[in-house]
Amino acid sequence: MWIERFGSALFYGLASLMITFANKIVLTSYRFTSFQALALGQITITLVLLKILKKLKLINLVNFDPKTAWNIMPLAIFYFGNILFGLGGTKSLNLPMFSVLRRFSVLMTMYGEQYILRKNKSFSIQLSIYAMILGALVAASDDLTFDIYGYTFITLNNFFTTVNGIYTKKKLDNMKLGEYDLLYYNALLTLFPMIILSIYSGEIEKLYSYDEWLNPGFWFFFLMSSLMGFILNFSWMLCTRFNSPLTTTVTGCLKNILVTYLGMLIGGDYIFSSLNFVGLTISSVSSVFYSYLTFSSSRPVDEVKPKQSKCTSLV
Repeated sequence: MWIERFGSALFYGLASLMITFANKIVLTSYRFTSFQALALGQITITLVLLKILKKLKLINLVNFDPKTAWNIMPLAIFYFGNILFGLGGTKSLNLPMFSVLRRFSVLMTMYGEQYILRKNKSFSIQLSIYAMILGALVAASDDLTFDIYGYTFITLNNFFTTVNGIYTKKKLDNMKLGEYDLLYYNALLTLFPMIILSIYSGEIEKLYSYDEWLNPGFWFFFLMSSLMGFILNFSWMLCTRFNSPLTTTVTGCLKNILVTYLGMLIGGDYIFSSLNFVGLTISSVSSVFYSYLTFSSSRPVDEVKPKQSKCTSLV
């Protein structure tokens, strides 16, 4: 069980690291005009790969069922918001600030687990989380590239990450659906809304004036981003199945330590300041502290269930 917990968290962390860099290179280094089109590419590749794997009999995939689709609709909405605002935040913010602001999702997840899944965290765990938030606030107080749209996108991304993780945990525990089935329904139910949004927001028209279509480097990272979208979502659901939603969230934040410091060199949109750097470091060290507490034992010692056993519904 310890191997499954640690292995799924490591898999998710590596996948999240790779897609973060790929997304940033496409949206910033190659100045791709539409993050919605990139999201559409990730959703489309996910559906195509699932169908190919099913055709080759490498995976079992359920047939589409309207009743199941209706039951999963809230999860698809959260997935839609998560991918849309995540890419929007990646485009608008430099990677160090993107990574540190993403840690607010850890605090949201902790409160969500407490009130919805009835799981409380020990004092040491809560202390490490609050330290991460303190570091994020210090870094944000001297962000020389402040962008109101980027901060709005990342806040919404954190919210959808939280509800997505908690709701997925409930669905994986209570429904007879595997990770591939949930990926299939999420991608299918969000494909057409994403197309409609891209058309009516004018994002599709921007693609006609993009001047990097013949650049092989752009296509390499665009396809890498689209492929990693499938791998990331699978690894995320796998990690959520074997761990708590909070552990999944903090695994992503631990990955962001590399994103924080390497991101100063990638994208070319980070401006250094001493106070900002101190805040980034405080938040990163706190992520390491939490991760140590989480994986120091085969049993998730940070989770202490209260006497009440009744769970409240998310929706």
